[in-house]
Amino acid sequence: MKDDNCIFCKLANGVIPTTTVYEDEDFRVIPDAGPASFGHLLIIPKEHYRDLTELPGDLASKVLPLASRLGKAMMASLGCAGFNLVQNNGAAAGQTVMHFHVHLIPRYEGGEPMVVWKPGTLEPEKAREIAEKIQGAL
Repeated sequence: MKDDNCIFCKLANGVIPTTTVYEDEDFRVIPDAGPASFGHLLIIPKEHYRDLTELPGDLASKVLPLASRLGKAMMASLGCAGFNLVQNNGAAAGQTVMHFHVHLIPRYEGGEPMVVWKPGTLEPEKAREIAEKIQGAL
């Protein structure tokens, strides 16, 4: 299924021309137009899925191996020291395009901090409460 009003459907399927880093029958990988660092890529499925909760398992099982392959290639070719995988689900989580996609962000030695948070604390009773609530929804 494709969404005629979705910019990522159009990019992933070549309706809107873009530079392609990698493409197969399921995904197109393109440079992010608003990169967080040099070499920032987007892994976009060609079919429309709003977020991870809609992505079928067979397609989801292909995302991490593809990200690994691309990450290795980025480290070898761009000289980055590592990379972040970022995948947002819902506006509250920072998703701005409602089409599942994964950000592959190269990280360079001495670069700006990204994807950081201040660790909190978790008491055992709160951990049990969280586990029980999630287990009840599975």
